[in-house]
Amino acid sequence: MAIIINLDVVMAQRKTSLKDLAKEVDITMANLSILKNNKAKAVRFSTLDAICKALHCQPGDILEYVESDEVPEEV
Repeated sequence: MAIIINLDVVMAQRKTSLKDLAKEVDITMANLSILKNNKAKAVRFSTLDAICKALHCQPGDILEYVESDEVPEEV
């Protein structure tokens, strides 16, 4: 099982930069970058709530479940 974080896609659709979103959500750019690059092991609901408010989206726009055999292996 794998949860994919599509934050980079939603940010691109909304034309929002990492710096602007980090400031609006009040999270460090380093932590937001971990989310954006799909490296996070967990996400607080409060952080997800703030991101969804800032980007005017639903959690399902950012989080996606895929079967393990569908996830490409990292090089």
